[in-house]
Amino acid sequence: MKAPLRQRLFDAAASLFYEEGIRGVGVDAIARAAQTTKMALYRHFASKDALITAWLEHLVAQYTAAFDALEQRYPSAPDKQIMGFAQFIADDLARASHRGCPFINSIAELPDASHPARIVIAAHKARQLVRMERLCAQAGLPHPAAAALHLSCVLEGAQIMAQNGAEPHIGPKLLAMVRAILKG
Repeated sequence: MKAPLRQRLFDAAASLFYEEGIRGVGVDAIARAAQTTKMALYRHFASKDALITAWLEHLVAQYTAAFDALEQRYPSAPDKQIMGFAQFIADDLARASHRGCPFINSIAELPDASHPARIVIAAHKARQLVRMERLCAQAGLPHPAAAALHLSCVLEGAQIMAQNGAEPHIGPKLLAMVRAILKG
């Protein structure tokens, strides 16, 4: 049995956006991949921009769920939560299909900071930095704001290095860098 049309459209768009880039994919291609028409797409999503924004909101929910699961698993161990999130990123880097961070890629393709998808990304990254700072403070790091910024730069930088092929085995090195930051 086929998935509901809205879900098929969303899944097709998500796959195409990640694999080919959001600007490289038109609504015709999304409709074709979902085995429907462009008109049907517009009945479910007001515009391609709305579909891009929905995709990024879905990704934000996945990243937030990963952090939430770590918080539940290690409620009194902020260092383990941070390492768990670093492992989440490292695991993604190891996938053969890794095309880089979808947030970073989307920012590169959407230069207008007022685009709804860019607003979603900015809010997500800000919340993630605040959460990381809170965890650094709970872990007793002497400068939690600086540590959170360092962690964020290392996590994002590792994704870029994996994408551009500069370091083919960045995952283990990412984990070592995160451990070093946590040691203060």
